[in-house]
Amino acid sequence: MAGVPVDGPTALASEYFQSYSVIGLLALIGVLFVAVAFGAGRLLRPVVPTPEKLLTYECGVDPVGEGWAHTQVRYYVYAFLYVIFAVDSIFLFPWATVFAAPGYGATTLVEMFIFLGFLAVGLLYAWKKGVLAWA
Repeated sequence: MAGVPVDGPTALASEYFQSYSVIGLLALIGVLFVAVAFGAGRLLRPVVPTPEKLLTYECGVDPVGEGWAHTQVRYYVYAFLYVIFAVDSIFLFPWATVFAAPGYGATTLVEMFIFLGFLAVGLLYAWKKGVLAWA
């Protein structure tokens, strides 16, 4: 019966699945957009393989020797420490907004000092291990 309103659980289920159908439709449109873009690129690009094009390319430098190179671990440690402190600094912004809210001042202040204490212990550990010494 078309046009007859449906009440009860059937109406709730209909609304529930309708919201998911919108999400599914947007996902399908996104996948189709990417597929069409890649397909058009594959059809329109020129294919002229040459030996120079098949070489490994690294920042404009011609490949010489092996492809294996040793990298010192300390560079990774510096990058890791940077990422840790960058992510931790991101946590300071929500803390500052909660700290400004009435009734949360003392609790959030103690929580942040505990958080910063963990960071300080980690930094002290890295310093004691000699990780931060640039040699």
